[in-house]
Amino acid sequence: MLYLKTLVIVIQLLSALGVIGLVLLQHGKGADMGAAFGSGASGSLFGASGSANFLSRTTAVLATVFFVSTLALTYIGSYHAKPSAGVLGASAPAPVVASAPVVSAPVAASPATAATPAAAAASAPNQGNEVPK
Repeated sequence: MLYLKTLVIVIQLLSALGVIGLVLLQHGKGADMGAAFGSGASGSLFGASGSANFLSRTTAVLATVFFVSTLALTYIGSYHAKPSAGVLGASAPAPVVASAPVVSAPVAASPATAATPAAAAASAPNQGNEVPK
């Protein structure tokens, strides 16, 4: 999977550089790189308007390659291999995690809180019609 990712990155890099170069070579409204290389000359290999069509189509193809490689990198980056289920398809048992035993002991009042009368009255059950003070 690493080799495929490296290959797609190289393709994306080359297509990005190709798009940059072809955009700079295209003839625009002002003086640009295309005019410096004589892309507007009528005696060229592609004719008067042939170079513009060739450069535009090549740019579109390289832009498509760039977008497809970007989508492929996104897919490869989000791909997570699932662990195999074993020879017979049985899943491995879950690991056993040991935990400390839970001991529930009755909570006794500390001597400091039992010494106060308010704490003793609050902890003692209300018997009969007595009103706690």
